[in-house]
Amino acid sequence: MQIEEMIAAVQKKLGIQVDGRAGPETWTAIYSHIVKPNARPADSAKLVDTVDPRSEKLIAALLPEVQPAARALVQKAAQNGIQIKIISGLRSYSEQDELYAQGRTKPGVKVTNARGGYSNHNFGIAFDIGVFEGKKYLPESAKYKVVGVLGMDLGLEWGGNWKTIVDEPHFQLRPMWADGLGEKQMLAELRDRVERGAPVFA
Repeated sequence: MQIEEMIAAVQKKLGIQVDGRAGPETWTAIYSHIVKPNARPADSAKLVDTVDPRSEKLIAALLPEVQPAARALVQKAAQNGIQIKIISGLRSYSEQDELYAQGRTKPGVKVTNARGGYSNHNFGIAFDIGVFEGKKYLPESAKYKVVGVLGMDLGLEWGGNWKTIVDEPHFQLRPMWADGLGEKQMLAELRDRVERGAPVFA
């Protein structure tokens, strides 16, 4: 049996998303079952230590499945000598439309090509990071590529790998049902799930 098959079998037994990768969700579930078997399921998203207050405020608005991965990325970057913070997370459709208008019908530079309902940020599965040196924010740095590799190691999808519009600060946790779907198809399903009140990760 290959390691991916073992991980998938453990994930299935634990009742979590089965993808054959041992990311934060898998380790959190193992920890909950073995080390803290009496922990309430609602506590599982908080088992990974909290990070800086600015990041935590944005992480708290992400879906519970995404929160441990976001915290783990901040911590893993720090272990590799890179200071990052979460600088953008969940956005409402109207907030997304406001960003889309910037550089088009409103002053400023263009910051997104996605209208409301057409960004993964609108569904609590995506977040953007910023690289910092002390209090100084670095909008451009080779460190984004390093953090990209760290994020992929945690099972996150990295915007730096996108072929059309590269977005190095962007990370998202793709639901298992979306494997093999293009971005437009996934977003259409996410919009539909929100309209129906259906869970994103079920």
